[in-house]
Amino acid sequence: MIYDLDTVRERRGTDSAKWGKYGDEVLPLWVADMDFPAAEPILQALHQRVNHGFFGYARPTGELCRTICERLMRLYRWEVKEEEIFFLPCLVAGLNLSYLAFSGPGEGILAQPPVYHHFLKDPVVHDRLLMDPPLVPKGDTYEIDFEAFENAISSQTRMFILCNPQNPVGRVLTRTELENLGEICLRRNLVMISDEIHCDLLFPGQHHIPLATLDPEIAGRTVTLMAPSKTYNLAGLNCGFAIIQNPRLQKIWRKTSLGLIPSANIMGHTAALAGFRDGQEWLEQVLSYLKSNYDFLMGYFSEKLPAIRMTRMEGTYLAWLDCRKTGIPGNPFEFFLKEAKVALNDGEEFGKGGEGFVRLNFACPRKILEEALEKLRKALEKI
Repeated sequence: MIYDLDTVRERRGTDSAKWGKYGDEVLPLWVADMDFPAAEPILQALHQRVNHGFFGYARPTGELCRTICERLMRLYRWEVKEEEIFFLPCLVAGLNLSYLAFSGPGEGILAQPPVYHHFLKDPVVHDRLLMDPPLVPKGDTYEIDFEAFENAISSQTRMFILCNPQNPVGRVLTRTELENLGEICLRRNLVMISDEIHCDLLFPGQHHIPLATLDPEIAGRTVTLMAPSKTYNLAGLNCGFAIIQNPRLQKIWRKTSLGLIPSANIMGHTAALAGFRDGQEWLEQVLSYLKSNYDFLMGYFSEKLPAIRMTRMEGTYLAWLDCRKTGIPGNPFEFFLKEAKVALNDGEEFGKGGEGFVRLNFACPRKILEEALEKLRKALEKI
């Protein structure tokens, strides 16, 4: 089946957070939500579930668990047992459950900004200490300063939160980088929480390596967070999962999650199964379209907006834009929202190294992307 990804569908007035937050006059290229309809097998599965007419309490099916295990083996040669999968309503819930489960008040959580804001703000809400050695810009990409990373660890540090593929800088970490991080965390006795929600959204030539596949010792100290929500654009259906292979960590997780994690979302699990089982054709076409949009974006900034520097990406559909040489007076997010009527993400939300940056979501029909870029260009011409 050939999917039409060029047509602009109306999402205003549909309870869309992306399209409803800033009003009808603003083009939204902010939150990680694609403007592409879901895959046909997912729609068919949801229709079938709705037509059945029952929406009572649900539990994950054995078929979904088996499909996840088979997929992990096929993609990564990763042997995961069904009982090692713990379902979640979303990965933000998984992150916060991890903070509560594997650290205590006053203890430290290690993260690497610029990074997804729930890595930075939520630990502080739970009275944890944030250790945040930043990623290091190098040319048109970012690298890890392993010396600074280890120096940030103290006797109070209990866990490290990894984002890979990295949001917002678009890195896909190499095996060597992951091994270095894992070795430090093992030696310093840290639990590792690996957010791998963007693992299917890679550009050609890239390959995702789950942290827990490096060796059994690392797997024994790792909680891996995954979901179909970014892969198949299902965020509103609330389905994610943690993979925990250490029985001791499993016990802590179960105890902490008691009463906090709801029973399965029957629609989310229906969509997840259909996506994992039959969504590959849609995904391949979306990945090709995203690569085309990425190339267009790079070309546009190079030719028409050279003052904006775009970080080279290896994965995700979230572009990290350096606006510090544009002459924008003040915050670029606020400037573009007011002067261009384009909503991006404020780089400051992502912590150290985010000042003067914005994040742009290019998972949309080309027409929307072109219109938004023209609005940015015209706004900058007025400076």
